[in-house]
Amino acid sequence: MDLSVQLAPNNKHGLLLSNPVIAASGTFGYGTEHAQVIDIQRLGAIICKGTTLNPRAGNPQPRLAETACGLLNSIGLDNIGVKALIEDKAPIWCQWHVPVLVNIAGESIEEYAVLAQMLEGVAGISGIEVNISCPNVTAGGMEFGVSAEAAAAVTAAVKRGNSLPIIVKLSPNVTDIVAIARVVVNAGADALSLINTPKGMAIDITKRRPILGGISGGLSGPAIKPIAIYMVYQVAQEVAVPIIGCGGIASADDALEFIMAGASAVQVGTAILGNPRAPLDVLEGLECFMEREGIGQLSQLIGAAT
Repeated sequence: MDLSVQLAPNNKHGLLLSNPVIAASGTFGYGTEHAQVIDIQRLGAIICKGTTLNPRAGNPQPRLAETACGLLNSIGLDNIGVKALIEDKAPIWCQWHVPVLVNIAGESIEEYAVLAQMLEGVAGISGIEVNISCPNVTAGGMEFGVSAEAAAAVTAAVKRGNSLPIIVKLSPNVTDIVAIARVVVNAGADALSLINTPKGMAIDITKRRPILGGISGGLSGPAIKPIAIYMVYQVAQEVAVPIIGCGGIASADDALEFIMAGASAVQVGTAILGNPRAPLDVLEGLECFMEREGIGQLSQLIGAAT
């Protein structure tokens, strides 16, 4: 049984995963936090939490609010900054065989370019996920993902500064995600992640004020899965690069929907917060499905519903 997938076939480095299950950015820390809880080496890849040029304290508390079938988060890219990541985290990742990708976010095109340049040639880093779609920061983030021109400019700047596989994470908070996908691919993206979180909010009716300290946040979890699957389905038919599906994946059945819609790999995110073993549950479920259905290669399932 072959679950391997190549996510950057046009990049000189390539990004070959042993299986399609990836721990999503923002819910898995730097991977080190979960290394003593699950066998992280069985994962297809790990994407570390969003990384900025300088350390960030993030948004005011509270930062999480449960909703019906989902979770609102307003973390605000709380992170240690790229220098500490290079000095403290990358040396650990060097010792792992599971690929680690760095999710980056900037407040300007220049910041994205600098981040890419700083990560070039750093041992232990196998690729970059470009976050142009974070909905809960006041500067940068989503503003680059809702403009085709800005999305293309950020992608091109990152590509100029780094030779590793570049994956661009797209926002659902747009009128036409296919149009954004096209320009990003034309600008050099090796793969796409779909989708980041839709923007939302919740109100405490007793206090008569927003629940989240940052007012609004990103909605994740099962509530957004149908939206994410449809967007993957749309984009997969219009671009020639691999797509990574994300949004509400907690089981193998969820993952299979994304894969059959056209995704080559999937990210497990919010489910990890309640079940650290969720990515491995998804992987084992995929293996059982393929064995039961007599499917020898994952490629037989990619886009099966299109």
